[in-house]
Amino acid sequence: MDLRQLEILKAIAETGSFTAAGQKLRVSQSAISRQILLLEEELGEQVFHRVGRRVRIAPAGEVLVQLSLRIFQDVQDTLADLSERQESPRGVLRLVGGMTVCLYVFPALLAELRRQHPRLDLKVTGGSSERCIAELRSGAADLGMLTLPIDAPDLVAVPVLQEELLLITAPGHALARLRRVAPSDLTRQPFVLFERGSNTRRVLDEFFLREHVDPNIVMETENVEIIKAMVRAGMGIGIAPYQAVKDDVASGQLFCSRISGHPLFRETGWIYPKMSRLPRTVAEVLRSLEQIRPQLHTVPAKLARP
Repeated sequence: MDLRQLEILKAIAETGSFTAAGQKLRVSQSAISRQILLLEEELGEQVFHRVGRRVRIAPAGEVLVQLSLRIFQDVQDTLADLSERQESPRGVLRLVGGMTVCLYVFPALLAELRRQHPRLDLKVTGGSSERCIAELRSGAADLGMLTLPIDAPDLVAVPVLQEELLLITAPGHALARLRRVAPSDLTRQPFVLFERGSNTRRVLDEFFLREHVDPNIVMETENVEIIKAMVRAGMGIGIAPYQAVKDDVASGQLFCSRISGHPLFRETGWIYPKMSRLPRTVAEVLRSLEQIRPQLHTVPAKLARP
């Protein structure tokens, strides 16, 4: 059995006759018949049942047709991959992500992609997880980065970052003067938090419930910059990812600390539609993120006292 016989078998199954298969492959009907006869002699059983001028596939033929589909798909994918390796990727790549990702991950990632692959046309859209997932499903986006978990069986989720969530306050706040901040110190404090329903808020709500903290929520928003602005203004305290607040802490505009004995983390990952073969452009984005990962300060080396 060889690839040519599998190609003929597949063509007969698709067209329903030896004659039509010969026309499709541009070979004579006698050549088609000869190859099928040789194949049946090798297998010791029929691959097609002849019914007048039409044919009906036999069980052995069905098995071989499925084999041919897998083999020819593998051949096509391999040839495409070899072709892509010979040239720099080009075309449009559409990224979607949440607010924090767009502010603190994508800028460094896009700079690296432009440096390595200048012929890529990069498009970015920021939005809620629901909007990003809808765009991935509709084909309006190729790849997304969202806070996990994502409950979507039709999408692939690949964890890539663990971000530590830290308590943030204005530098002059009473909590900033404590050597250690315990969950009990958060009682009756006004909070500016990520909006209800988000995965980040889910992590915080689980912490509040576990530690019997009843937060006095004065504001909810999906925008981490608004959270920081309100905390700086003294409206309340917040809990935010370290990479979003590290510059504010370094400049003395905010103070941050861990809640004693209760490290908080959220996981961020790539999201993309399930497919038999990952497009090279998507693979290059995943590779570029690994290269810039050391630049992303998701966990503080240490937390200095004011």
